[in-house]
Amino acid sequence: MQAIATTKVTILRGTSTDAYGDEQDTDTPVATGIPASLIEQTRRVTTRDNPTPRIVRYAVVRLPAGTDVTDQDRLLDERTGVKYIVDADSFMTNPAMAVDIRLDARRTT
Repeated sequence: MQAIATTKVTILRGTSTDAYGDEQDTDTPVATGIPASLIEQTRRVTTRDNPTPRIVRYAVVRLPAGTDVTDQDRLLDERTGVKYIVDADSFMTNPAMAVDIRLDARRTT
């Protein structure tokens, strides 16, 4: 891992259907104790429909190359207990070395 790890995370995955037919997360651990660089950031956003600026918080997460993580997985920060949902992933390639996986995530708890 090239990034400096700031915490360890557990990757949670899976869904089930409740008695009403609604989908809900099962939080089944796929992997635990994965070193991660997790940095929360903010961005000022406006749209044409609503020009009032809003502050959007998100996290940039970097995991070691080859980590089994997909879009919509949940990440549990083992240090703080906060859960994040993966919004987008970036698997960049480098012919000389394996690079970290970069994820955009939103805080869910």
